[in-house]
Amino acid sequence: MPRIAYQLIVRWSCLPAVGLVLLLAGGVAQSKPNKQGMPRAERHESRQEILQIEEKWKNAVIQRNFQAMNELLADDYIGITPNGTLESKEQTLDNMKTRSVHLTSIEVSDRKVRFYGKTAVVTSKAEVTGDLEGGKANGNYRYTRVYVRDAKGGWRIVSFEASRIREPGQPK
Repeated sequence: MPRIAYQLIVRWSCLPAVGLVLLLAGGVAQSKPNKQGMPRAERHESRQEILQIEEKWKNAVIQRNFQAMNELLADDYIGITPNGTLESKEQTLDNMKTRSVHLTSIEVSDRKVRFYGKTAVVTSKAEVTGDLEGGKANGNYRYTRVYVRDAKGGWRIVSFEASRIREPGQPK
């Protein structure tokens, strides 16, 4: 058999094996963690959990459900209010209880959830209606909320920051 014919037969006979290897490698690649360190299926499941917690938090704030808020906030929680004030978990709950903060409506849009290992970062826009220390809280805000998975596998809010969106010409 001429050498060229032999080389073609050997090369073509290896194609099914090469195809199988590539197929298996593709399957393994899909189950590998992504750049954010979490497999796709787990990321999807965790995203759904975070979205549910975001809704639970929103409802707890509007309904003034302090037990739910207490359970969702980590003990070392730190919040940064739109005016730049730092608040601990206790201060945040006290402000809600004393009615210095009373939100009646929160409409969320432009929500994004990103994962970094056992940490989730949520950014959103919120149209808020309510009262803050004698003044109105009505307006649009951008916020960032950070979640960390605790030792029991649950998500806890460890940080929050909100900034008011000011329209051009609107006073500061």
